[in-house]
Amino acid sequence: MTTYAVNPQTIKANVDAALGDLVLSSVVRLGELTVVVDAAHYLEAAKILRDDPNCRFEQLMDLCGVDYSSYKDQPQVGLRYCVVCHFLSVSLNQRVRLKVFASDDNFPVLQSLNELWNSANWFEREAFDLFGIVFEGHPDLRRILTDYGFIGHPFRKDFPVSGHVEMRYDAEQKRVVYQPVTIEPREITPRIIREEHYGDLQ
Repeated sequence: MTTYAVNPQTIKANVDAALGDLVLSSVVRLGELTVVVDAAHYLEAAKILRDDPNCRFEQLMDLCGVDYSSYKDQPQVGLRYCVVCHFLSVSLNQRVRLKVFASDDNFPVLQSLNELWNSANWFEREAFDLFGIVFEGHPDLRRILTDYGFIGHPFRKDFPVSGHVEMRYDAEQKRVVYQPVTIEPREITPRIIREEHYGDLQ
């Protein structure tokens, strides 16, 4: 039996009906539905999207952090840190994007989705490591990509390009040591080379 993709407007109607007042915004753009919910209702909304018979988003395909400070080179408007989830319903052949903004820019905290989809485990660890977003209820929230002694969160837009510390092997101490970054930041300007009479007909 062939299953055809559901019309995005139909998905929007079903998702909006299932989530009701939890929806802050619901927009179809480029054939994809994006729904925004409040941080206080994030876990509840995700559970509805999984369990509602007209939604049935059984799979969490991706979860990532976003830093909206200076988004599109514009001054920040609204909250800074966002988590974006992509859900797939295999049974109904439909997708949805769920967005939620952490309510505190200084200490972004959201509920963990790990109890609903265990695929959230490493995704949330990555968002914590790179953006500093804390997921309450996560069973093992620790860094996953950077070193355990790493300082800061490198995907934040205010993180310096060269970082804060560097590590090197010290032959005398016979171990890896950490020290302040010794690389001086510099701006590289490309040199333009022009040949005289380039392209002239001979």
